[in-house]
Amino acid sequence: MHYRRPSPWRCVLLASLLLLLPALRGAAHTPASEMTDAAQRLVITLTPQQKEKISFEFGSDERLNWHFIPRPRKGLPFKEMTAVQQRLAHALLASGLSQRGYAKSLTIMTLEAILKEAEAGKGPVRDEELYYVSIFGTPGDTRGWGWRVEGHHLAMNFTIANGEEISGSPSFFGTNPADVLDGPRAGLRVLGAEEDLGRALMTALSPEQRAVALLSTNAPKDILTAAERKVKPLPEAGIAYGKLKKEQQAQLRGVVEEYVTRYRSEVAAADFARIQKGGWDKVRFAWAGSLTKHEGHYYRVQGPTFLLEYDNTQNNANHVHAVWREFNGDFGEDILQRHYEEHHHQ
Repeated sequence: MHYRRPSPWRCVLLASLLLLLPALRGAAHTPASEMTDAAQRLVITLTPQQKEKISFEFGSDERLNWHFIPRPRKGLPFKEMTAVQQRLAHALLASGLSQRGYAKSLTIMTLEAILKEAEAGKGPVRDEELYYVSIFGTPGDTRGWGWRVEGHHLAMNFTIANGEEISGSPSFFGTNPADVLDGPRAGLRVLGAEEDLGRALMTALSPEQRAVALLSTNAPKDILTAAERKVKPLPEAGIAYGKLKKEQQAQLRGVVEEYVTRYRSEVAAADFARIQKGGWDKVRFAWAGSLTKHEGHYYRVQGPTFLLEYDNTQNNANHVHAVWREFNGDFGEDILQRHYEEHHHQ
């Protein structure tokens, strides 16, 4: 079967319309209901063969089988969708993200074209349509359902429980190249804010503070938690929020906000509430590697409820991996447990 590729102007129009979603969302529409609607509208357009590819049992092991490398995947790729189905799949992705988060996701996909040209067929298959949509369970099922959009350098995992509670972790954004150095898109830095905010905080520290924050003069080759299905807190290290000056504390909050606000505002607000409840004073910032741009560096921020990691060491420190994890919330573990306990009690 031949699938018609949407024209560039239609893609631009789609992105513009999706960026208007927050203004169009009415008070009666909850994030969970919008995700349900988006998933149902996509599924209803699929052929039986496409439904078989996109659909998994909610309890399937595949729901936890996430990664961010270019590898064969299960699910329904954009490449095997019609133009209409692609637009609806993008609407599903946008239903979980902020304007900025959706724009970053879309731009990460387009970097595959740059890699394809640079590698001239010598590397893995590079294709901006090889991003896969998977739906776990039945959209709208109050017992729990979920969805994922995943491919090279992008992994968004959402779980919905009790018809209203949402988990959006783990989530992963990556870029290669991190800084496009030549060609018509020279200067593009999709995750430039993640890099600049982390470096600015480390640079703002006094020599004494920097000594506490520094893990090592050598950065690890990748994020330490990789694509683990379940993460535990990393060893306590770095400088504590309470040891920072007021301006530095604001900078640290700014780093965390850059990761959390990739989600739509309601999901981000729930994340911030958990961080606040866990206590900002227990949050730590740690750095490894160089402070010089285009030299290998790594940082992480860890609190009682969450961990974010950033690494830029590969390809001459021009290849970023950035992940957001929640110790009790990845794949909706906490909200599913709460739903089970409430249902079991009743």
